Amino acid sequence: MTQYLAPFFSGVFLFNAIPHLVRGICGKRHMTPFARRSGPATNVIWAWVNGVVGLCLLKACPPAEWGFSVWIAFCAGGFITSLSLAVFWTDPEARLPWHRK
Repeated sequence: MTQYLAPFFSGVFLFNAIPHLVRGICGKRHMTPFARRSGPATNVIWAWVNGVVGLCLLKACPPAEWGFSVWIAFCAGGFITSLSLAVFWTDPEARLPWHRK
């Protein structure tokens, strides 16, 4: 079971980096853990933090050594993150619990 955790969370972090990087490089504001409407530079930095963490987790279990079930764990992390974010962003007033109203 533990051999699936690093690939799963690698998928979570790498797929979470995508919207932050895209919004940031397009010069748009987007929510981060730091603020509900973080600026583009903050989003690019947050995307890189997510990317580095995701890649470090990949190094713990290199894809060259992955079997089918490990690929499923990686894809599940990415899919769950993507679907959760899609549902979360359907609410125009979406915010994290610690963001002020």
